[in-house]
Amino acid sequence: MSDIANSNSSRAEVLIHALPYIQAFQGKTVVVKYGGNAMISSTLKAAVIQDIILMSCVGIRTVLVHGGGPEIDSMLKKTGKESRFVQGLRYTDEETMEIVQMVLCGKVNKDIVSLIQQAGGKAMGLCGIDGGLLKARRLHNQDLGLVGEIESVDVPMLNAVLESGAIPVISSVALGIGEDAGRSLNINADTAAAKIAAGAGAEKLILMTDVRGIFRDIQDEDSLIKTADVAELEELKQKGIVSKGMIPKVECCRLALEGGVKKAHIIDGRILHALLIELFTDEGIGTMIC
Repeated sequence: MSDIANSNSSRAEVLIHALPYIQAFQGKTVVVKYGGNAMISSTLKAAVIQDIILMSCVGIRTVLVHGGGPEIDSMLKKTGKESRFVQGLRYTDEETMEIVQMVLCGKVNKDIVSLIQQAGGKAMGLCGIDGGLLKARRLHNQDLGLVGEIESVDVPMLNAVLESGAIPVISSVALGIGEDAGRSLNINADTAAAKIAAGAGAEKLILMTDVRGIFRDIQDEDSLIKTADVAELEELKQKGIVSKGMIPKVECCRLALEGGVKKAHIIDGRILHALLIELFTDEGIGTMIC
């Protein structure tokens, strides 16, 4: 058999291997939180866009929720304003909120939409303010300024976009209600993705990060936890194994699962085509929480 025939046979094997997963997820909703280095590296960015388009093409109702921390930091620096964080969440005063809204709802959101369109996909850029897609109240359990907690997701609006054949690309700024009625509130993008996934009855929530997943021993590359349930992760948190920046991500997964999402995944967005590997292979690449 020629090298070309071998190569074509290998490609066919890959497609056949993916077929059961494609059949299982067809018509189901998958919410992807896009962030980290995958948003910065042009090579990784192109791979994520290809993955998202392919998912949509095979019938997966794909929702992309994005952050934009590095871009916000860069713009704040240009204006001479210092970034401030409280327990990993950005403190957002009035001036910072203006920059967050400008960067996330404007440049970052439209750049992603443009990339999807250029690659042959169809996307619609939204922020939580548009049509009241995301409504939130300000967090009062800690002083974070104009940071909110989502109280409602307009699922019919989200479904209308999906049924039009477009990929919703959502930035994590919400419309304030209650004492902040009509104001913009900053929402942690992981939390926004979890709430959207729960509201939409998603099959999966996938958080793209800059780590491979959850490790039993952060110094041991072979100690990656492939699958776990919420109770196991709570135990690991009590032991200090799940710590620092991984705690809020695990909490977002718990929030999604409690809201009815079947499975949540924490994967390494620095790996090319990480989404396809996690969705369409037996092994996957990250940590699956169920």
